[in-house]
Amino acid sequence: MALQQSLADIGVKPISQAHRAIIRLSGGRVLGSAFGMPAVELHTVGRKSGRPRSTMLAAPVIDGDRVVLVASKGGDDRDPDWFRNLMAHPEIELTMAGRRRPMLARRASAEEKAELWPRVVAAYQGYGGYQRRTERDIPLVICEPR
Repeated sequence: MALQQSLADIGVKPISQAHRAIIRLSGGRVLGSAFGMPAVELHTVGRKSGRPRSTMLAAPVIDGDRVVLVASKGGDDRDPDWFRNLMAHPEIELTMAGRRRPMLARRASAEEKAELWPRVVAAYQGYGGYQRRTERDIPLVICEPR
């Protein structure tokens, strides 16, 4: 299983890089959304390396300046690296619609998740399948302006 997980992890990086490049080259006109949700670029600091990191994600819930992200990793039993990075360094930046914004990220409380989860699944039903696929409680991340 470890080899399969490693191969899956390696495959995600080039996809994220290609997605980012297409958005930049097209000025956001191509691939500016994923599965009907706005695409965002999350900028974190590596929890071990201290180096800048970024990944492309979908934002299923946007309420004004508040953005909700889902740390699903496709239903994997492990948290995504970006989630562990922002838990260690919650001062992040999000690029949305070509604008980079400084944000503060935090894990949603159980009460917040109970309120938000139906909206997340309504935006993309796949998240419900991801949660059924794993015993891990898939975290929601609330990002707010800092």
